[in-house]
Amino acid sequence: MYFETWSAVWHMEGHGPYVWAAYSITALIILFLVVSPWIRGRQLTRDIRYDEQRRAAVSTASGENHAPET
Repeated sequence: MYFETWSAVWHMEGHGPYVWAAYSITALIILFLVVSPWIRGRQLTRDIRYDEQRRAAVSTASGENHAPET
């Protein structure tokens, strides 16, 4: 597809608003699908780190300084 001007690219013979809206919605969905797991992973890592620190604090406070027996 060949356009003479940038205005023609944006207008696309009357179809521009629909085409660019579809591209925008698709880009937003893809962005969400990429960013969402990354954010969840960071939150999970933060929660695990907090839980480990809490368990270490509880075990030190109760005098359990040895490794659990297996």
